[in-house]
Amino acid sequence: MKKIIVIFALMLSSLSFSQDWKYNFDDAKKLAAAQDKNIIVVFSGSDWCAPCIKLDKNIWQSEAFKEEAKKSWIVVRADFPRKKANTLSKEQTEHNRKLAEKYNVEGSFPLVVILDKDGKVKGKMGFKNVSPEEYIQMIHTFDKK
Repeated sequence: MKKIIVIFALMLSSLSFSQDWKYNFDDAKKLAAAQDKNIIVVFSGSDWCAPCIKLDKNIWQSEAFKEEAKKSWIVVRADFPRKKANTLSKEQTEHNRKLAEKYNVEGSFPLVVILDKDGKVKGKMGFKNVSPEEYIQMIHTFDKK
């Protein structure tokens, strides 16, 4: 019983620090407007794109990014997995495709698009082999635009 309680406590603590990704852009825009925050949309291929996987592991999963995102941005993930086991719902796949048609016409992966609360593009960037703190600073350079 004690083991179960410890495991449950560990699971709860990991949930409290998990990334608060949004998957519906319209909901993210409403939240961004209500909180007066910029939006970060991340286009990734979570199961096939090596730079996307590295960006997720090194930046998005870092405590530094999680803390800054909670304070500064609404983050949206638009994933394009290829493996059958990772297939998204038809609705989510279509939603991501429409988002890509608007903000990722080039089809770049990974692509990080920084938007204002109204959905206007402030900047775009891709994978950078830098620390989470450096990546956060690069994102913040678009805040003033």
